[in-house]
Amino acid sequence: MNKGLADKADDSPLKKKLREVIFGTETPAGRWFDLALIACIVLSVALVYVDTVASIHQQYGELIYLLEWLFTLIFTVEYGLRLYCSTNPLRYSLSFYGIVDLLSILPSFLALFFPGANMTLVIRVLRLFRIFRVLKLLRYLSEGNMLLRAMLQSSRKVFIFFFSVSLIIMVLSAVMYVIEGPENGFSSIPKSVYWTIVTITTVGYGDITPHTSLGQAIAALTMLLGYSIIAIPTGILTAEIGQEISRHRDLRRCANCLKKGHEINALYCDRCGSELEAPLSESKSS
Repeated sequence: MNKGLADKADDSPLKKKLREVIFGTETPAGRWFDLALIACIVLSVALVYVDTVASIHQQYGELIYLLEWLFTLIFTVEYGLRLYCSTNPLRYSLSFYGIVDLLSILPSFLALFFPGANMTLVIRVLRLFRIFRVLKLLRYLSEGNMLLRAMLQSSRKVFIFFFSVSLIIMVLSAVMYVIEGPENGFSSIPKSVYWTIVTITTVGYGDITPHTSLGQAIAALTMLLGYSIIAIPTGILTAEIGQEISRHRDLRRCANCLKKGHEINALYCDRCGSELEAPLSESKSS
């Protein structure tokens, strides 16, 4: 601990200024740096996408290649500066965003030594994850964790629903195979399974269609069945999210209107606007 404080105290003014600009957003220079970094990230990822269009690649391939190397050099310099001015370079390099920063520049250099490594340039899309850090979106991870917990809580119900739908699909697939047969495109039961999944999910590609009256009636029933069951997993997840929200509500009672069930971080009552007492955990810690 003392060693870390000593190292931080020994930082040169250049390191402190770079750390303030690169890792902070409180200064105008830091905000401009973040805006410029977001622009570079978006433009570099856009190059990856447009370069896959054959006509654009043929006409502007060399320009895109040069621009990609320009962005790679920019991100390489930025990565080096982050290592240089970080208070703990090893911790930064092994962190999630440190690994993302490295992966965003590594494929371009690998392509110089391994000709087949050009396909790995798609890893550059990982640069989009860096926007989370720049925009400080990590503050919303608590809401994301709540949604993840709700999904895990509802996983068994969703699995039972999925298993039930799978049984229905297998039965309908076998029936359609028997009724329609190979002459109408249902050449095998797996092919019928594909048709049933496409129909029950209301996608309807139209590459396989029933021709007999009975087959069309079953197809209509399958479509209606798809509309009937499509809302079930949504309802399951919504119920779990509601329960998860209720678990995270505070039991403090408003002294004015006596309402319970406020948000944990609430400072005022959402019914009457009166100031709430501090949460029990905060009062104990103070």
